[in-house]
Amino acid sequence: MAGFRPVDDVLAYLAGGWRVRRSVRDLASGAAGTFEGTTSFEPPDGDGPGSAWEGLLHHESGLFEWQGVTRPAERTLRFLPGGGASRADVRFADGRPFHDLDLATGRYVADHPCAADLYRGEFTVFDADRWRTVWRVGGPAKDLVLTTDYTRSW
Repeated sequence: MAGFRPVDDVLAYLAGGWRVRRSVRDLASGAAGTFEGTTSFEPPDGDGPGSAWEGLLHHESGLFEWQGVTRPAERTLRFLPGGGASRADVRFADGRPFHDLDLATGRYVADHPCAADLYRGEFTVFDADRWRTVWRVGGPAKDLVLTTDYTRSW
């Protein structure tokens, strides 16, 4: 499996801070944009919302540029233990299921149906400090490719 780095413990691998660079392409219109920012994977705050679950809180923030307009953007996800150290159960901030993840081989493909759209994500781990996701989004009104590169910052 040249090019992929197996991950024995996905939550330990992700823990910490990452620099993020994402390209967004609308295949139907040809429009393109970028997101640049940071992502942190940290244990949930023991005193606030989310303190009843174990895992990592994924918080991403930065600037999204689309069609010449730049604006702040952020999102939060929950990465929960997923039935083995290489696995995670990824959920939206409100607890709704998003997708499963298993990086035992260093590569994984996950699907997330959303109304009439299908989000298919490919996760690739290159080494201890670099990984990538490529989400292909298709549906009646969407034809997108989102490629995100993560580089460890701390």
